[in-house]
Amino acid sequence: MGVLTTKKISSTKQHLICVLLIVFLSVLSYSFKDIIGYRVVALILLLAVSISAILFDILPVIVTALLSALILNFFFIPPTLTLHIDTAEDILMFAMYFVIALINGVLTYKIRQFEIKKQNEIENEKTIALYNTILNSLSHELRTPISAIIGAIDTITDKNIKLSSENKIELYSEIELASNRLNRQVENLLSMSRLEAKTIKPIYDWFDIDELIFSVLKENKKDATNHTITYTPEEDLPLVKIDGGLLETMLHNLIHNALQHTPNETTITVSATCKNNALTIVVADNGIGFPKNTKQHVFNKFYKLNTKNTGGTGLGLSIVKGFTEALNGSIELKNIKPKGAKFTVTIPVEISSIKVLENE
Repeated sequence: MGVLTTKKISSTKQHLICVLLIVFLSVLSYSFKDIIGYRVVALILLLAVSISAILFDILPVIVTALLSALILNFFFIPPTLTLHIDTAEDILMFAMYFVIALINGVLTYKIRQFEIKKQNEIENEKTIALYNTILNSLSHELRTPISAIIGAIDTITDKNIKLSSENKIELYSEIELASNRLNRQVENLLSMSRLEAKTIKPIYDWFDIDELIFSVLKENKKDATNHTITYTPEEDLPLVKIDGGLLETMLHNLIHNALQHTPNETTITVSATCKNNALTIVVADNGIGFPKNTKQHVFNKFYKLNTKNTGGTGLGLSIVKGFTEALNGSIELKNIKPKGAKFTVTIPVEISSIKVLENE
């Protein structure tokens, strides 16, 4: 639970709110003074001071304590409508009220300031831990493809090394793979920064989902040498109005996540359906699935499973969730029997029957 802060409320407004609070409670108490008595009124006004101390700065709290003491004396402690107090008992009660109101207000304010300071320290620690996570992830995920590119280029340009055409093709392929991996990490970082800044504004246009999915599968083909990816187009799948760029990134991250976190020889199945103005895309695999205690964390930023060192920055699934929500959709993760996992993305879309008519 966060600590209440009033940084957006000016000092003038804080004073005004405190005064209005005391006046309101005083008028309300005055209406029932013959029933509740002035000692109960003192407790009510003391409560107002405590509330002010929880919400506002120290100066408005002191003003609240002083004003409440004056109102209590003038309107409630007999004789009323005068600052004079007859009995020693009431004088002592008034003095104690004033001291307690001040001490209570100041101490409550100090406690609140201490909690704010402690909360800021915790937030700073979280920020430092987050930066360390980012640096640790990037140091590996960016350095590895860069080293591969530099190594391949050095080999190609070294005049002392004689390379056959096949060797050159292999090195060029390594450069391409490393470049794509580097580009993917940069795109994920940019996507996460857009999500953090809340600047994602979907640009809707008509797309053929089959073509979009086949395009993503083609991009992942070289990474899937040890896996099998299958996609069977749905009959009469209509054109849909959606942000194709966001959807491509989501699909790519889901497939890449399956490639990265499942054993070799795993089959990854992609499917797409469109019913009741909702596009549903499923990415499933027959890998090892997710441990129960990790399913609720997989969409968190920089979260990575500790079962094995699979690399990655831990941003992919977080971006998928963020983009899905930007499209007013939802994403669900389930383990499937006998083994494996299934991500289901559902997005509301506008559909067109043009493609269906053409197929007929």
